[in-house]
Amino acid sequence: MSFGPKKRGHSGRFIGRREWLAGMTVGLSGISCVSEEPTAKWPGSGGAPGSGGYPWSGGAPGSGGAPGSGGAPGAGGALESGGAPGAGGFIDGRLGRAASDQVLLGSTGIQISRLAMGSGTHGSNGASDQTRLGTAFPRMLVESYDRGITFFETADQYGAHQQVGAAARAIGRQKVVVMTKSHAQTWDEMEADLNRFLKELGTDYIDIVLLHNKQSATWTTECEGAMEYLAEAKRRGVIRAHGVSCHTLSALKLAAETEWVDVDLARINPFGLHMDADPATVIPILERMKAAGKGVIGMKILGQGDAVNRIDQAIEHAVRLGALDAFTIGFTSPRQLDEVAEKIAQI
Repeated sequence: MSFGPKKRGHSGRFIGRREWLAGMTVGLSGISCVSEEPTAKWPGSGGAPGSGGYPWSGGAPGSGGAPGSGGAPGAGGALESGGAPGAGGFIDGRLGRAASDQVLLGSTGIQISRLAMGSGTHGSNGASDQTRLGTAFPRMLVESYDRGITFFETADQYGAHQQVGAAARAIGRQKVVVMTKSHAQTWDEMEADLNRFLKELGTDYIDIVLLHNKQSATWTTECEGAMEYLAEAKRRGVIRAHGVSCHTLSALKLAAETEWVDVDLARINPFGLHMDADPATVIPILERMKAAGKGVIGMKILGQGDAVNRIDQAIEHAVRLGALDAFTIGFTSPRQLDEVAEKIAQI
């Protein structure tokens, strides 16, 4: 089977959330919910921007709204702008969107929240800023669900599978979407990874599995075996969609032309920080993916923490960028999540 460029022509609740949040122990490899509140410090900064974050309010800010239509071009791609109330979700010149909006991921049929809870800030060698929070991280994931966030993004490299899995089961597995990533290249490597991921997550299916951190201009050749295995796993219902996360422009261009890619995770922000190229170069590629029915998810929205002092501009860019279905940010405190959710609601 060849995956080169082609032109396009259940498990239930583990325990109750209230009990879990009250300090009940989750019986998965020693993960316990008894924890201190996570710190409010933003990665790469001396603290949360502005006033230090917004207080918990018991619900996701805003009331949602259908995606807008069109808009003024900006940074090399179409950005949505204000309009008449009721037209595409606009409210008093605003888009009327929320972090908790449920959106379709391309043509996959998978419904996710506009904002994903990431788990890979400074993630490598089986650890990240989120996993280093210990039991506070799965607790934060559960509480994010109570605010309407239904999309959890992780990877083998971050070592967060057990924490994400514990939270997903506390919520109810079918109520959240889990996306993870693998460095496997061959059939056997991917088979071993996927079987291990299922055990670590404590589930019998994974919603989305991506090839992780592809940089080569020929990654479809190098990873053909892994791609074939994921296609077979999708046919068997073990996964719902497959795709790739790209870390070079050549890899991103190849993903746009590869029919196998259901979902692409792409680096995007208005500043060009930790991206594959400048926004004017990247955005048209993402637009082609979106037009072809691929699910497009943005990452590095805050430039790996380097843009926290320009957070308003970064969040507005992501929300208005029509090429994105959703975007992921790695939070290390509930205050950070609340701050971003509030900013989305104000756009």
